[in-house]
Amino acid sequence: MGIRWLLAALAISLVGSGPLRADLKRAQAETNLEKRSQLAMDNAAAQYQAARAAYDKGDTGQTAAAIAEIVESVDLADTSLRQTGKDPRKSSKWFKKAEMETRDLVRKLESFQQMMGYDDRPLLDKVKARVQQVHDDLLLGIMEGKHK
Repeated sequence: MGIRWLLAALAISLVGSGPLRADLKRAQAETNLEKRSQLAMDNAAAQYQAARAAYDKGDTGQTAAAIAEIVESVDLADTSLRQTGKDPRKSSKWFKKAEMETRDLVRKLESFQQMMGYDDRPLLDKVKARVQQVHDDLLLGIMEGKHK
């Protein structure tokens, strides 16, 4: 019974992966900026999974494409939240959600980088740095004191 569930989950994940840029385009088409940021972060998480799967298969081209889309997705989430014009301290729901998801993504990327072969590790250096920068900016916006 356990194998059936595993095979079903694998089939669903393969069917759901589709073209790489499909979910990012859907996120870009969203008019609600907060929801756009959430869709972009969901896409970043999906692309992380795609990058790991592609790396496990030995497909470096698809790994690099998925990694590049992670950065695009995180940047889209960040710019979408900034475009709302809302104060992260006063309406922190979406900002905090994005901050937690970027924190988790940085941890996952670090784990993925440690799992990679030594020669492949530099592939994730810039990605980790960018996601960490977005995380730090979000956290600073939420935790920053009153402006004087």
